[in-house]
Amino acid sequence: MAGSRSCTRLMGPLGFSAFSKNVSMQLNHLISQFIFIFFSVFSLPPLASPTAGHIASYEQLSAYLTSAFSSGSHTVLLFLQDKLSKDDFTVFGGVFGNKEDSAFKNIERLIISSASKVTLPALEWSGSFNMAALLQEKLGVSPVLVDADTLSHLTIKTSVSNLLLINLPYCSSLQKSCKEVLHENDEIIGKVLSSMKAKNIPYTAIYTGFQPSRVISETQISDQSVGRSLLQAVEPQVKPPIMFNVSGGPCIMLWAQNLTVRLGPSSPWIDLAQGEPSFVGSLCNGRTSLVLTYQSVIVLFTLMRFLTILLLLISSFSMSKRFYPVSAREWFSLDAVELQFANLSASYIASRDIYAPAEYSFHCQSVANFGDALLHPNTTDRNSSEWRLNFIDFQIQGFGLANSTNFSYASDCASFFTPAIWMGLVTVLLTLLILVYGLHMIMQINTMDRFDDPKGPSISVPQSE
Repeated sequence: MAGSRSCTRLMGPLGFSAFSKNVSMQLNHLISQFIFIFFSVFSLPPLASPTAGHIASYEQLSAYLTSAFSSGSHTVLLFLQDKLSKDDFTVFGGVFGNKEDSAFKNIERLIISSASKVTLPALEWSGSFNMAALLQEKLGVSPVLVDADTLSHLTIKTSVSNLLLINLPYCSSLQKSCKEVLHENDEIIGKVLSSMKAKNIPYTAIYTGFQPSRVISETQISDQSVGRSLLQAVEPQVKPPIMFNVSGGPCIMLWAQNLTVRLGPSSPWIDLAQGEPSFVGSLCNGRTSLVLTYQSVIVLFTLMRFLTILLLLISSFSMSKRFYPVSAREWFSLDAVELQFANLSASYIASRDIYAPAEYSFHCQSVANFGDALLHPNTTDRNSSEWRLNFIDFQIQGFGLANSTNFSYASDCASFFTPAIWMGLVTVLLTLLILVYGLHMIMQINTMDRFDDPKGPSISVPQSE
């Protein structure tokens, strides 16, 4: 750990002076970009200065964060603002000489006091980009939502990695101007970091946005239709399920909106559902096996540069059914999911979470081997732990199709009573119990009127006695 050292290090798109010079030069190339500021009490690995006009990609950021968090434990504070762009620093950052009028005084002070800087002029953004999920993957911990008030009472263990998420608003209210909102966010950042310094906790802070606050869209006139067109929107075509046929009828059916696979921390996601597989090796009996071989998968590896390699990728789903006397019916389970790529392979167990009656199909909105995983590694090799599988809107059936091309009734992985529903029911029951007990106690109150009879003779007590 770095102890109580106060020197900070900045990794982010430009200091304030250099930032103002590059805004006008990059504005014409900006489509969807946002700013990313990263400072830490630890020494960060060096990063080569990018050329003018360079836009940092997601892969470059992911590779750098991997090297920054590769060893030891880290306490990361993610200040995630609803929207943030370089234009916010240009307009409200006091870059035109009016430093006293800046809305980012605390951030500017951290930049000036930092020992060294690593500059990324701009970071590309897409709708699927999620900074909290990226940091969760790099640190191996889930984010904890905190604020400036609760952080002072929070116990932080520096022996393990921590990811603290602080949400910051943007200027969406009519009551406050953008400058006032950004100034309040700057004060929150200063308060949080002062609290971390008072606790003598070494930290790594990130200030970025959930999405850009300003997006310049380039529309080409030639792509616009100049004739008449129907106002009714075209309904998207639903692709047919993958079917393995035996004896003229379907034996195994599988459908998924996306069958995405990632073969390494810095590799991109590959959607297998976009290709046409072959069924070599598939079989149907008491234990069905669906083997999908994709022969035209383009894989990009990032090792200082991009390479494009054409190789085979084979995924197999093994299912079996068994009779259970307790329920007096047969149930099927997805026993294993195997993935083969080149000379490498990975195997995952799914029978603990993916099962249904034999005459039903199984459906789940997300089947993955990370997060709330339904696929668990079958081996301890490196491939099973590093490869990522994510099946979106997944449905499979290997028994009881009866020559039908439609899925049977789906047994969904989401239970009817979720933890949130159970918590609500318990809270309501406790409230009703307290109310009934209170009413019962009120009704049991008796008036002490045993010796108070207005019709009877009055009691007189002589004063002499």
